[in-house]
Amino acid sequence: MTIKNYLRVSEEVKDALASKQNVVALETTVITHGLPFPTNIQLASDMEKTIRDNGAVPATVGILDGKIVVGCSEDEVARLAELAKTGDVRKISTRDYPAALANKECGGTTVAGTLIAAELAGVRVFATGGIGGVHRGGKMDISADLIQLSRSPVIVVCAGAKAILDIPATLEYLETMTVPVIGYQTNDFPAFYSLSSGYQVTVRADHGREIAAMEKAYRDIGQSSAFLITAPPPANKAIAHKDIEGQIEQALAEAEAK
Repeated sequence: MTIKNYLRVSEEVKDALASKQNVVALETTVITHGLPFPTNIQLASDMEKTIRDNGAVPATVGILDGKIVVGCSEDEVARLAELAKTGDVRKISTRDYPAALANKECGGTTVAGTLIAAELAGVRVFATGGIGGVHRGGKMDISADLIQLSRSPVIVVCAGAKAILDIPATLEYLETMTVPVIGYQTNDFPAFYSLSSGYQVTVRADHGREIAAMEKAYRDIGQSSAFLITAPPPANKAIAHKDIEGQIEQALAEAEAK
């Protein structure tokens, strides 16, 4: 058996890669596990449109009947959203691939799961909302996203880590796993909803060409971890970190009490 038995790349994505067009991978757990129907369908459509409007080809990644699909069609995205209604869909991180592929299951890919698919298909850029990380409370709850970021040579563009996480511990773990963290037009590490988490990145880049040059140098010296680019949400859409932090602390306290 070879990877061709498990991987299906859409003709559009295949042609774009062959002609060296820009291709951007997208995850699907936001569709299967993140948002309710039909908001999830609308988000999937909006994300693909944004990528097309900026001159690139979207490659939405999902698992369908035991196949890693890179470049899901509109109907395939709709199928994942329908399966999510009944819960008959797996959340696919790195460890979930064996069962999902062997048992011909369907699923939405997490950051880690999408990184694997993007690397297999030769897609070099992946955009997502927020990465997973180290959870609060010191309970050794660490997302597989961080491990896979250390393994897959893909440029990952995100709005930092999810706000519910322990941000300083997540940044420390990224350093330990040798993942470069670059702030795009910012010195601050964003916190998903917020412009800043209160912590800084070690490197800032104001232009895409700076990121490309740094990533090329990193690959030239033989390094193969992901290249994490953090771009804050638009200022007019962002929530002040102190406001969201209060809500998170209250929710965590209520969860602990129950």
